[in-house]
Amino acid sequence: MNTPIHIYRVQPADAERLCSISIETFTTAFAADNTAANMQAYIDTNFTTEKLINEIAHPQSAFYFAMQGDAICGYCKLNTGTAQTEIKDDTGAELERIYVLPAYQGQHVGKLLFHHCMQQARQQGKSYLWLGVWEHNAKAIRFYQAQGMQVFDKHIFMVGDDAQTDVMMKLAL
Repeated sequence: MNTPIHIYRVQPADAERLCSISIETFTTAFAADNTAANMQAYIDTNFTTEKLINEIAHPQSAFYFAMQGDAICGYCKLNTGTAQTEIKDDTGAELERIYVLPAYQGQHVGKLLFHHCMQQARQQGKSYLWLGVWEHNAKAIRFYQAQGMQVFDKHIFMVGDDAQTDVMMKLAL
């Protein structure tokens, strides 16, 4: 019998665990398509314990772990207001990160995290959820489309010194 997966809001004391899973999932997802130098530059800039502690503490950001027992299966980050990376619209919320460890993929962990973020955004009175996803990440784009999201724009996402194009997707809540 499988232990149920539950969602847990990340606390400052969880920063090292968040740092570890952030590096592991980002590397698993993108190392094959980027240079080692660009991957390291991105990790060094975005996934330090100090930076993540500051992000956890931001009143308009929330990280959530998907947990099965004591094991972290994946995580996500929801931003509102000024914490949003691009669209700083008070009526919207940004799903900035959603990653699932390979061992838990195909077990609806991503869907659980996605729907949790939708629920949180609705509870905060937001009218839409948006995100950016790498244009070459067809699996993720299909996943978001299956959740009802639609492409509405594009933006540049830097991985080290490599300017990559993300499609921006939105879902009315």
